[in-house]
Amino acid sequence: MGDPAGIGGELTLRAWRALHGTERPFVALDDPGRLNRIALALGLKIPIHAISDIAEAVDVFPCALPVLAVPLHSIEVPGRSSLDNAKAVVSSIELATRLALDGQAAGVVTNPINKAALYQAGFAYPGHTEFIAALTGATGQQIMMLASPVLRVVPVTVHASLQASIAMLTTEMIAAASRTAAIALRREFGIAIPRLAIAGLNPHAGEKGALGSEETTLIQPAIDMLRAEGINVSGPWPPDTMFTVKSRGRYDVAICMYHDQALIPLKTLDMDHGVNVTLGLPIVRTSPDHGTAFDIAGKGVADPTSLIAAIKLATVLAGRLGHP
Repeated sequence: MGDPAGIGGELTLRAWRALHGTERPFVALDDPGRLNRIALALGLKIPIHAISDIAEAVDVFPCALPVLAVPLHSIEVPGRSSLDNAKAVVSSIELATRLALDGQAAGVVTNPINKAALYQAGFAYPGHTEFIAALTGATGQQIMMLASPVLRVVPVTVHASLQASIAMLTTEMIAAASRTAAIALRREFGIAIPRLAIAGLNPHAGEKGALGSEETTLIQPAIDMLRAEGINVSGPWPPDTMFTVKSRGRYDVAICMYHDQALIPLKTLDMDHGVNVTLGLPIVRTSPDHGTAFDIAGKGVADPTSLIAAIKLATVLAGRLGHP
């Protein structure tokens, strides 16, 4: 569902219109009335069909968007998140995760949520990743990978200030994120020997200590540890040159030290096709690489490309993991 006041409903409708004749079925976990209201307001002639069992989607999908009902508490207002509907947002994530765990769904694709509104309603997790990890009983390290046809990136630290990110960075965090990425690239992306490029933290990767010591004290020890484990890893790479066309051809994923170091190049190079993939879960989970976009909600201009890419990638990953 995502935040009901955001663009998620419009994206879901447009994704069905783009995919219903070519892709395997997907089911919206949403309020059917909300989706009907969005379609009517935006002039989208898309039929909505409420179903009671996910198995019905196979027959429904070619001619209508199948919806498993998750009722809202109050009618949404585009661009204005409501605490009244926070429970429905959380319920949709719980239901999707349960369906995937039970094998009824091949994976989960989440629309953007408004974390601030959920926090005010008592949501106790930093975001989707941590919540779904808890719901699935996932062990080890769960990490976010942003993937597009031109670049894959993993931020070691995510939703924290730059100052806090640097303070929390450790050798083990770098190594753990890299291990999770290497396993996922082999298992889910079909890359037999993944090549990992570890970014430096400081300009010019520290310039041998002249511009910072973290490359020597934190990052190089992680690289040495990973190499000893047989992982194909290189670095520390100077962050200002590792995302050029020539450099990107030398690795399969860039392991970055903080959020913007990873997401700025990905979104600059290919935001439309970028997909957020959670690695380290027992289920497939993807999402678009953008937020709720309250400023354009209800205006009919939201671009579904990233959600469509997320659905397609989830299908591919599920197939590699043997999900029918």
